[in-house]
Amino acid sequence: MAENSSLVRSTPAAMAARLKRRYAAETRFRLAGITAIALALGFLATLIFTIFSNGLTAFVQTSVKVEVAFDPEVLGIGNDRSPDALAGANYGQVIKESLYKQFPTVEGRSERRELVGLVSSGADITLRKMLAANPALIGTTQSVWLIAGDDIDMAMKGHISRTPGADGNRLTDRQLGWIGDLERQGAIRKGFNTTLFTTGDSREPELAGLWGAVVGSFFSLSITLIVCFPLGVATAVYLEEFAPKNKWTDIIEVNINNLAAVPSVVFGLLGLAIFLNFFGMPRSAPLVGGLVLALISLPTIIIAGRAALKAVPPSIREAALGLGASKQQMVTDHVLPLAMPGILTGTILGMAHALGETAPLLMIGMVAFIVDIPASPMDPAAVLPVQVYLWADSPERAFVERTSAAIMVLLFFLGMMNLAAILLRKKFERRW
Repeated sequence: MAENSSLVRSTPAAMAARLKRRYAAETRFRLAGITAIALALGFLATLIFTIFSNGLTAFVQTSVKVEVAFDPEVLGIGNDRSPDALAGANYGQVIKESLYKQFPTVEGRSERRELVGLVSSGADITLRKMLAANPALIGTTQSVWLIAGDDIDMAMKGHISRTPGADGNRLTDRQLGWIGDLERQGAIRKGFNTTLFTTGDSREPELAGLWGAVVGSFFSLSITLIVCFPLGVATAVYLEEFAPKNKWTDIIEVNINNLAAVPSVVFGLLGLAIFLNFFGMPRSAPLVGGLVLALISLPTIIIAGRAALKAVPPSIREAALGLGASKQQMVTDHVLPLAMPGILTGTILGMAHALGETAPLLMIGMVAFIVDIPASPMDPAAVLPVQVYLWADSPERAFVERTSAAIMVLLFFLGMMNLAAILLRKKFERRW
């Protein structure tokens, strides 16, 4: 019976059936893999399209041309031309009076309030800078391009309906009519949004910029690199080249590997307890943020450093020792230089990971609203991921595009760091 059963399984028809099932299973597996890749690429494409479609308009800013009369009486400075007087002048009233003259038919308090809403509440900064640079403008009338209000900006970009009487429209029919008049006069335009890259955060979306967060990220990552690179390399060299192989080093290795998988918010709690509460370091400062990010990056750098050191062939070590070099000379003069490209690649990837972290920085207070540009790592500052978090929580429609723009800038820096890691690996990599 056993022989007959074996003969049945070995017949050409049975073998063909088994091959058919095997090929069918292989085809299904291949289709499942292709489907998974297609879905992943589809989701990624949708995400990138959503970010770019919402964020590209943030790089454009609407401006309104206003005939500004620098009347010293309206400014409230009289004959005083000192820097202090110019700094404290009433530029808001100058803008209002200039708009009233430019639209003489506007009457009533509500209409005038709507008219003033054509320009940003921070447009007076432009006038203050003009008079600070050239006080001789006092007493003259100048054509000045002022930043438009956020709703006007959104309407010009097509994010707000310009149809009069539309439901839920944030602009009144009068404001829509004034926009049309300004367009016909060539007194309203769209240009590159330099404010986004030259100023800090603001409650007004048209005045909000990323420069404060960029500087804060630079300070934080500089502290991270200064702390974690030498410590990570030294730890990797010691564990791989000098440490004895016993249970204590095994425990250390296991803990380092486990630290790489610890949620980043735990490091934020550690930074809150140690750096802020115990050492009393300044809250919201890039110094503390950099130290916390260094704790996150250390395991990655150590693991990458050890892998790079292991990749150096033993023959290099044996040749150096055979020529009379000490073990320290063998490591510093031969092994470490050959492993440095891999170590640098791991460091850059660890820094890129640190750049995108948000949760640990929220724990140490870097979620505060910071307007000023930080001048040192000790000054309060935000970072790019936290800035994205803050703007995403704002209800104004104009902050939606700025949130997407901040994500685009963050992705750009992450892409540059990953590209640098790839180029370093390609340039210095040696195959044994």
